[in-house]
Amino acid sequence: MTITIYEISIPALSRGLTNLSAILDKAAAHAAARKYDSAVLTQLRLSPDMHPLVRQVQIACDTAKGAAGRLAGVDIPKHEDTEATLDELKQRIGRTIDFLKTVTAAQVNASEGRTIEIKFPNGAWKFTALAYVTDFVLPNFYFHESMVYALLRKSGVEIGKGDFLGAIQ
Repeated sequence: MTITIYEISIPALSRGLTNLSAILDKAAAHAAARKYDSAVLTQLRLSPDMHPLVRQVQIACDTAKGAAGRLAGVDIPKHEDTEATLDELKQRIGRTIDFLKTVTAAQVNASEGRTIEIKFPNGAWKFTALAYVTDFVLPNFYFHESMVYALLRKSGVEIGKGDFLGAIQ
């Protein structure tokens, strides 16, 4: 049995983003039940030198849409990073999921022989498509999704492992 680049990337990213959106729903309900502004949650950090929750969501979305675009060989949508509320973060997640739906298995699987390059201000990384997904995309995506989970759980939002994993076949 052969597993394709598409199968290990786009469905996993889509499910992770769907679960992340549902977790943000629970966070909003938690804040409403305790009568505080849910925007407070967007600035949560585990440590002063880490990104706040809002940036964790933005990076998870950027990782997913960047992967889909690079693997499919299509333009990556630009998000302005201006979200300040849970609702705005959910909208960003929704836009990202919508973009992932536009990428076909054929487009992604065609990347198998290509080099994927990510450029940073201080250099660049080059990967095979498979290494890009397994060594960078998925670990990076799950790291940031986990941070959102941890920040909200630490703040008393009633979420558990089932919320993180979502519906499993």
